[in-house]
Amino acid sequence: MRLDYKIIEQWIKPKSRVLDLGCGDGTLLNQLALTKQVRSYGLEISEAGIQACIEKAVNVIEQNIDEGLHNFDDKSFDTVIMSQTLQTMYYPDKVLAEMLRVGRECIVTFPNFGHWRARMQLLFKGRMPVSDLLPYEWYNTPNIHFCTFADFEALCRRMEVTVLDRVVVANSRWGLDVHRLNPNWFGETGIYRVSR
Repeated sequence: MRLDYKIIEQWIKPKSRVLDLGCGDGTLLNQLALTKQVRSYGLEISEAGIQACIEKAVNVIEQNIDEGLHNFDDKSFDTVIMSQTLQTMYYPDKVLAEMLRVGRECIVTFPNFGHWRARMQLLFKGRMPVSDLLPYEWYNTPNIHFCTFADFEALCRRMEVTVLDRVVVANSRWGLDVHRLNPNWFGETGIYRVSR
């Protein structure tokens, strides 16, 4: 299981109501159903993801998140999750507002485009970074809004969103040691738990 999923699992209360936006193949919701007995729904747009959710018996709805969450009432979920999807949204601020409307708490994870490797590739090669973390070329990437931890935290302040928890993940040994000193430079993935 992905490291961000393990951290998310720790933040989910047993038997809570969970909505996963961009749930992919349903792996996270399936795991939460087994370990936390959550009542959950996933939203997904890809046919392959929807089919994989159905095969795992995960409740899934085909829905474009950029069009809003109007089919859900205010505070109808204890937790709304968006893992590695925020940067692919056309209007991340509106999506975050909708998440906070339908959920009491939200968990958001995203890659840090301010990581030192990305900065160095731009500085020395003059090209958009391609790495294990960001494996796409600029012309075929699903990522349309590149943000750093500092960018996301500034958005939270502007929207009057409270950051309850933040975990910064760095995969390299060197990054593990120094990411605490400057997470925006050395952290590869941010995992945030937020609320109004």
